[in-house]
Amino acid sequence: MNEAIPQLVNYDEPSLEAAFATLAEEVRAADTTDPEAFRLHWLGRKQGRLKLVSEAWLKSAPAEARKPLGIRFNQLKQQIEAALEAPAAKPAVAAVQGIDISLPGTFRAPGIPHPLLKTMQEIVAVFHHLGYSTNLGPQVESDFYNFEALNFPPNHPARDTQDTLVIANQQTRPSRDRLLMRTHTSPVQIRTMIEQGPPVRIVIPGKVHRNDAADATHSPIFHQVEGLCVDTNITFSDLKGTLDHAMKALFGSDVKTRFFPSFFPFTEPSADVQISCIFCGGKGCRKCKHSGWIELLGCGMVDPAVFAAVDEQRIAQGKEPAYSPEKITGFAFGMGVERIAMIQHGISDIGHFYSGDMRFLEQFA
Repeated sequence: MNEAIPQLVNYDEPSLEAAFATLAEEVRAADTTDPEAFRLHWLGRKQGRLKLVSEAWLKSAPAEARKPLGIRFNQLKQQIEAALEAPAAKPAVAAVQGIDISLPGTFRAPGIPHPLLKTMQEIVAVFHHLGYSTNLGPQVESDFYNFEALNFPPNHPARDTQDTLVIANQQTRPSRDRLLMRTHTSPVQIRTMIEQGPPVRIVIPGKVHRNDAADATHSPIFHQVEGLCVDTNITFSDLKGTLDHAMKALFGSDVKTRFFPSFFPFTEPSADVQISCIFCGGKGCRKCKHSGWIELLGCGMVDPAVFAAVDEQRIAQGKEPAYSPEKITGFAFGMGVERIAMIQHGISDIGHFYSGDMRFLEQFA
């Protein structure tokens, strides 16, 4: 029997606890500044103290004591190994060699917003400064919110599966309850008006989905920012002034805007908005197809049929109607984030935004 290891007379729990507590205290008090000496003292294959403990206690232990003794033995071994991994047990290289403070520190490049996210935030910020708040909604929508309440007739081409991504196995549901991937963020306008009465001033950023083939200017997934302003005495002049201010805030104070008649099911009258070409100043170039103007977004006055659908749903939910066209008017607008980002940064292919190519993204750092 090695005299350095005390003799175990009893193998009951208190005796084992006391014996291993003594060894654990030795480990805690040991000098670990020389890790190799510490390792040999405790874990040496021939005369290490852990080896002596195994020979003195484990081999002679009765069968019923081997399990609790083995558990404590493994715990002691883990304590020794942890002591070896502790900072005090590692060579003090810095203390020996010194620290060269003239060397450059480790540089960690900060992350940046994706260019689409950055553009979306810039657009939203413009309208926040005008008193608009941000509302969000689900990307999986019902036909009612995405089409019916927005005055899309049942045979409208946008409802076709060639344009809309429809959730599978919806045939047994009523038409208005069938689920699809939203094709615009306009359903949030409907949800907001159902939830609250006027005045409403909201801007709606978000991702939308259409069954479009990917090419240089189209993607099946893209982003929109829409806006809605509803109150008493809202006119088309308010719409023009709002969008003219927004375009100048985004593209510079020299930018001019002009409005052309258009058609959208949910607005009447409707308009397409163009801005003077920011590349040639309106003189005509390849970017603007030598017209001097770039088409950017759609807008219009909210159609009374939309207000009627909103009030119908409010009544169905036990709310008071609040959107009588005789008292309430409003305007709405919507713009594609990718299109604006492509114009701002001179990008010719929408696919770059989704490629994940760091060489492209690092240009915006």
